[in-house]
Formats: sequence, structure tokens, C-alpha cells
Amino acid sequence: MLNNAYLNDTTELSDWLRLTQTEGVGVEAARRLLTAFGMPSDIFAADVVALSTVVTERIARALLKPPSAMMQNHIERTLAWVGEPDNRIVTLADAGYPQALLNIPDPPVLLYIKGRAELLAATSLAVVGSRNATAQGIQNSERFSDAASRAGLTIVSGLALGIDAAAHEGGLRGSGSTVGVIGTGLDIVYPARNRALAHRLAEEGCIVSEYPLGMPPIASNFPRRNRIISGLSRAVLVVEAAAQSGSLITARMAAEQGRDVFAIPGSIHAPLSKGCHLLIKQGAKLVESAQDILDELGNLSLSSSLQVPTDNRDEDVVLKAMGFDPIAGDMLSMRSGLDAAALNAHLLTLELDGVVECLPGGMYRRMN
Repeated sequence: MLNNAYLNDTTELSDWLRLTQTEGVGVEAARRLLTAFGMPSDIFAADVVALSTVVTERIARALLKPPSAMMQNHIERTLAWVGEPDNRIVTLADAGYPQALLNIPDPPVLLYIKGRAELLAATSLAVVGSRNATAQGIQNSERFSDAASRAGLTIVSGLALGIDAAAHEGGLRGSGSTVGVIGTGLDIVYPARNRALAHRLAEEGCIVSEYPLGMPPIASNFPRRNRIISGLSRAVLVVEAAAQSGSLITARMAAEQGRDVFAIPGSIHAPLSKGCHLLIKQGAKLVESAQDILDELGNLSLSSSLQVPTDNRDEDVVLKAMGFDPIAGDMLSMRSGLDAAALNAHLLTLELDGVVECLPGGMYRRMN
């Protein structure tokens, strides 16, 4: 038999779900209604005249209609989901709602959470960037996130391909772990290629969404979820981004929310460095190592260096001759003074160590 406390909890949550699922009631309208009337049960107890002072008459009448069979089915399915281990929904009225999100201009009304909900209250760093990242960008994202997580920061990102996925991989290695903020319902994994990673986050980290179960990947939802990524975080790091990039939206929202914005510079010839360079011109802080970020956030330090050491003098010569822009093998041979056989041997060693990347067309590029 269900106890009264459980009945009260499910009834209250049902009202929250009904409010957010009523046609025409978006996040902004729901917050206005809650401000004016109190809890959702108070909203449904009001009359059309009173409700129409806050929302349109059409929405007011929709609120007072009994839930349709489809809505009731959705509510029951959601309540069953909440009853499963590690699943939770927090509302604006809950003590467990992340304080950081309460301080942004447009906090979500509901948060669907799977995994370690306590991570939403941790000191966090958002790491974002291109879905079509370069090998250098993926390595930077993973290494910076690894180091920050080992220093105690929780890594927040969007569970997309490229930079996001690498950030989560790095975050999972440290004590800070990682949070994925998604633009679908929590019962949908998008993109499907990140399914295994999503399962790891659900077990070792946390996944969160403001969207109801069953919400498919709609393009407009992803830019909107970016305000949650930045809102949960003390600062945002943009690893790689084109001049027109969703990551720049996250950076803009972070600045509007009073968060620090960091950017990793790259080659002036690289399209995916354009967005980072633009942010730096606009006042973002240029960072070359994770320690730069930790110094800005205060009282944090790396447990180990990000730099890949090399004790081989000839390999040092190769790296010095290479610089930081892509270079052809024959030009590198001329600069270093090494013959082709010796140069290729050192390049192979450096590539295996993750220090140098081989590019199409016989080009090479230093990776740190």
C-alpha cells in the first residue's frame, strides 16, 4: 500500500508535469504563473479571469481543462521513470534545485536528472566546442578536462560529438567527474554514436535535461540548453569553434550570466580557431594550460603536468623546427638539418607519443 507521503509527492509532481505539458505554457509563462499564484495546484485552483491576468485567455482555458488521455499517459510514464533507481525530477520549488541555475535570468522549471544529482551543486567548468573537431582539439579538450577534473572541478558539456565527447571522457577520469546537459528527453540518446558514453555518464556522472521524456532531437532545443551548460558552471572554456558556432552562443550566455569565459588559441590559418580568436578579441581569457584556468578560479592546482616531456635532443630539434603551424616534411627536414630517414623516425616517435599529428598531403603539426 502506498503511504500518504508518497501520494502527496506524486500528486505534486503530477501537477508540475501537467503545468509544463499544457499547450502554450512555455518556461517563461510557467514562471510567471508560479510567481503570481504559488504552486501548480494553486494555478489549477484559480479561475479563467485570474489566470488571464498573467497569460492569454486561450492558455488560461487550456490550463483548466482536465488532462487529456495522452497527457495522463505521459504523466504516468514519467512517474514510473522517476521510480527507477538514479532517476529524479527537481522543480523550482525543491531544495535540491541547483543554486547556480536559480541565479540565471531564465532557469528551467523542471530538471530531469539521471545519475549523481549531487554533481549539479559542485564547482564546475563547462568545456564546449566544435562537433567536427580536429585531432588537436579533441586532445586539448580531453587533457584540459582530465586535469580540471583531477583538481576537483566537475566538467559540464553537451554530450555532442567532437569536443563535448572528449570533455566528458576527460572528466570521467578525475574525482570531479562530469555532467552532460542534453537537448532531448533523458530516455533518448542523441547522437546514437555517444550511446556508450551516455551510459557511462549515467553510472559515473550525471545527465540532465529540461525536456520531457520522449522529446526528440529538435534543432531549436540545443542552443536553448546551452544556458544550462553555462549556468551550472563557474566558467566556460571554448576549445575549438568556427566563426559561426553554437559554442559562441554558450560563451555569450556565460558572459551574460556573469561567468568567466576562456578560449584556447590556435593557428591563424585554422577555421576552427576563428571563433576562439574572436572571443579573445572580445575579452575572453586566453589559456595555454589547464593551470591557467585553475589559477583564475582560485585555490586549485594540477596534480600532474599536461605537457608531454621528451628527453631526446633530436626530437627537441624537430619540435623547435616545426613551430606550431602545419609544415611539409621536406621543409621540416631543411629546418632541422636531419635527413629524411632520421626525421621520419623521430616523427613516428613523436606521433606515437601524441606530440605530433600527421595531416593529409605529407604535412605535420605539433599538438602541444
